[in-house]
Amino acid sequence: MPSVAIKCVPRDRIRHWGELAPEPWHGLSPADDIALLAQPDGARAPLEIVLLAKVSSGCAGVIQLLEWVELPNSFLLVLERPERCQDLSGVLAERRFLPEEEARGLFRQVLEAVRHCSSCGVLHRDIKPENILLDLATGQLKLIDFGCGAFLQDTAYTQFAGTLSYSPPEWIHHQRYHGEAATIWSLGLLLYHLVMGKHPFRRGQEIIWGRVLFPRRLSQECQDVIKRCLSMRPLDRPSLQDLFHHPWLQGVHLP
Repeated sequence: MPSVAIKCVPRDRIRHWGELAPEPWHGLSPADDIALLAQPDGARAPLEIVLLAKVSSGCAGVIQLLEWVELPNSFLLVLERPERCQDLSGVLAERRFLPEEEARGLFRQVLEAVRHCSSCGVLHRDIKPENILLDLATGQLKLIDFGCGAFLQDTAYTQFAGTLSYSPPEWIHHQRYHGEAATIWSLGLLLYHLVMGKHPFRRGQEIIWGRVLFPRRLSQECQDVIKRCLSMRPLDRPSLQDLFHHPWLQGVHLP
């Protein structure tokens, strides 16, 4: 039997609910040891489960929900788990920061995972090193923890969910943000964290100032990606597709 992770979500901590899509979705193949739990069409479930059901297939970079069980006081989520894995915050704690070339490959994987979520109509809202699992054997990343996620929408979000230190300046100024622009901001913070080993902004006021310093060892192309993602004005940030076409992210070997 493959290794799995069990996440327990207390019922009284669930703020948002949704309905599972009527059409079936597929996680594991019938030959796998753990079978997907059949749920009736339109079953009411915590939003986290609904979002995972939408993104759990079609992308190796997103964690798979294998099964979920409703208990009287909680929900249990059975998630895939690589045999040897560590989240990126643990990796950075051990190594301080990653060489630029290694960070480049990992960042490209995160972009692939985010693009998949967007194509499924899902916004993660809490992209940070703690929510990215690295398979130490293969180098494959997994985006995990959709507990702060939401359905992707074109209009602005007026409620914040996620990690405040990763919130974009428009939330600090105006208490509203658009999904893609906020995601790009968090991706810029993530990349800075990977290559520098720390968060660029320690306090909210620093986020408003937007001052980011770089060491000479970083290439101009890498600095450019970070600077663009951390533009103070949301409209000045690149789109997800723009990032895929940036020169720094070309020719990346993926596991």
